[in-house]
Amino acid sequence: MSAKRLFEDKTVVITGAAGGLGRAFSRRFGRAGAKVGLLDLERDAVASAAGDLRADGIACHGLPCDVTREQDCKDAMAKLVETLGGVDVLINNAGITQRSAFAETATDVFRRVMDVNLFGSLHCTKAALPSLVKRRGLLIVISSIAGFAPLYGRTGYAASKHALHGLFDSLRAELRNEGVGVMIVCPGFVDTHFAFTALDGDGRPTPHPRSTLGRLMSPESVAESVFRAAESGKRLLILSAVGRLTRLVTKISPAFYEWMMVRSLRSELDR
Repeated sequence: MSAKRLFEDKTVVITGAAGGLGRAFSRRFGRAGAKVGLLDLERDAVASAAGDLRADGIACHGLPCDVTREQDCKDAMAKLVETLGGVDVLINNAGITQRSAFAETATDVFRRVMDVNLFGSLHCTKAALPSLVKRRGLLIVISSIAGFAPLYGRTGYAASKHALHGLFDSLRAELRNEGVGVMIVCPGFVDTHFAFTALDGDGRPTPHPRSTLGRLMSPESVAESVFRAAESGKRLLILSAVGRLTRLVTKISPAFYEWMMVRSLRSELDR
């Protein structure tokens, strides 16, 4: 049985750090004694998040970073390594979503979602990997139930999350002798602003209301569960009862799952 992973005096880097989940992760790992590196697209927002952490006595450094730009990720990670000493944990949390029918969604919207969700995680992981290997660190990838099951009206989002599973499950195999852990996290629906920034088919914010399946989770409860799973070395963390049931039903009867899911979510695309 492997030893419990500790985070005191370790460096935890979080992308999308100014959002609800990013702030919750930052605070939870910071309370455990970690130094926190915060990366986010919005300069003012990441500065505000870093200020809040410092006010609580958490050592941190915040930087603006566009995860879709590989050089941005290289530069930001190099700065955090210089400032905080290295990267022990990388939480690939930055993401966007889309809610629109496939036939009415521009190809550029699919490309944008893939750029943030897949290539953003890829860029940051490549930039942090030398330090992670050196320090026998941990990669945490924030995916979704849509990473292993279809999701009505979110073809671009589901494609990006399925791709994350393929990438990081395969990377785990490559890193198994390097001492680097890889954990994929699949939350259900979380109570953050993320839901209100979904892209419509034309790339603008969608007017479609969001439906939810199961209980709406708080960012803090997600962060606590992720922290505990990171301590214990889990490979896959499915956070909701709906998510666990979904995984089971999609394996046993994918057609039945599809029928239930469409019945629950079809009204989302009604105008």
